[in-house]
Amino acid sequence: MSYVGRIKNGVVVLPPGLELKEGTEVELTPVISEQEAEEFTDALLRIATRTKNLPPDLAKNHDHYLHGWPKP
Repeated sequence: MSYVGRIKNGVVVLPPGLELKEGTEVELTPVISEQEAEEFTDALLRIATRTKNLPPDLAKNHDHYLHGWPKP
């Protein structure tokens, strides 16, 4: 079950009428805006276009290249 709240003055404000038991553990995942997602993607693409001489199977075998794990 999940709920959407907003930060107001540094505090998470939940929807009206929603009451959670005191001491309830919650997990927060910030939701980024579409503009923030596009800016991140654009920045990532700028970096990716500057890379050279990468192995053609890097996406499939990144753990091999980063950590030395055997290829599947």
